[in-house]
Amino acid sequence: MVYLSRGRDEREAGQGSEIPLPNPDEGTIICGVIRHLGGDFLVAKCLDGVDRKIRIPGKLRRRVWISEGDIILVGLWDFSSDKGEVVYKYGRNEVNKLVEKGVVPKEFIDALSELI
Repeated sequence: MVYLSRGRDEREAGQGSEIPLPNPDEGTIICGVIRHLGGDFLVAKCLDGVDRKIRIPGKLRRRVWISEGDIILVGLWDFSSDKGEVVYKYGRNEVNKLVEKGVVPKEFIDALSELI
């Protein structure tokens, strides 16, 4: 009989694999959080220049803290192009990788910090 370890060995085995960054594709866009509106909603400035009302879905609500100035990936709603919901929150080092790849312009990050 083989026992599977749930302790340190399992965590160490998973450290070598790197999870790929979610990039914007059809129906998603990268945005920067401008302010919280209260409840589960916030206003975000998107790369296309539009301010959108964004909803934080239940699966992210208590697991990921989203604050002003954060960069997020937003899934746009089909029936309303000025609204959407958070798909992913990028960390600081992930934002730097997006800037290096050319997905997010450095000017967008600087302009976002001035808006806050």
